[in-house]
Amino acid sequence: MFHSDHAQTPVVFAKDGAVFANSRDVAECFEKRHTHVLEAIDNLLKSLMAENSADPYAASGPRFLLVPFTDHGTPGREFRSFDMNRDGFMLLAMGFTGEKALRWKLRYVEAFNLMEQRIRSETVDVSAVLSDPAKLRGLLVDYADKVIALQGKVEEMRPSVQALDRIANSDGSMSITEAAKALQVQPKDLFSFLRGHEWIYRRPGSASDLAYQHRLMTGLLEHKTTTVTRNDGTEKTVSQVRVTSKGLTRLAKEFSPSGALL
Repeated sequence: MFHSDHAQTPVVFAKDGAVFANSRDVAECFEKRHTHVLEAIDNLLKSLMAENSADPYAASGPRFLLVPFTDHGTPGREFRSFDMNRDGFMLLAMGFTGEKALRWKLRYVEAFNLMEQRIRSETVDVSAVLSDPAKLRGLLVDYADKVIALQGKVEEMRPSVQALDRIANSDGSMSITEAAKALQVQPKDLFSFLRGHEWIYRRPGSASDLAYQHRLMTGLLEHKTTTVTRNDGTEKTVSQVRVTSKGLTRLAKEFSPSGALL
């Protein structure tokens, strides 16, 4: 797994007037497998249940909210994730150690603080606004400015979106090294990312990589088989993993131009 420690921003979001972070995003930032984060949350819930056996809701409450999700790579199957509020995140993060983990804890605390401030600043007393024409006019002007700003961002992003669409609709595939060049990242970093995120794997004793079946089925990767002639005149069959246009589009959406995971 790889990304720039300085480029990534903790993902937090507002829901029902509170701030939450999702376990999948936390796993990505702290460079941990999501399954390991889920195990840590399960252990926390068991401990909390033991201490609050008389009140099951007090054990988890809004700290950890189960949020199922589906993966396009495995249609028809649901996976677990958790939305956690500040308290839930802090309970989980206490188990993450190391200098890099400390930096991410501080970044998440700052992100929670900023989102909570935004929620407070955006809370509007509707009855007071409706009874005051000046406040209502000011609120409408503020929202109009936000709409104009969003329209500007949409136009700014349009060329990039169109470029991704052209890639997605193009024919052919490329080697992982060629894909790294197209994404402007180091080949070794892309190989590391693909192995760490279950795109490719290598069997023990093998010198070549293979694509995971669900990446093949969803058209993100493909195998290209070629026959090469050895120095002694004998032939051997070599299978190479190649990134399809659809796969390159997916990777382009997940990486920044510098190669940092978004």
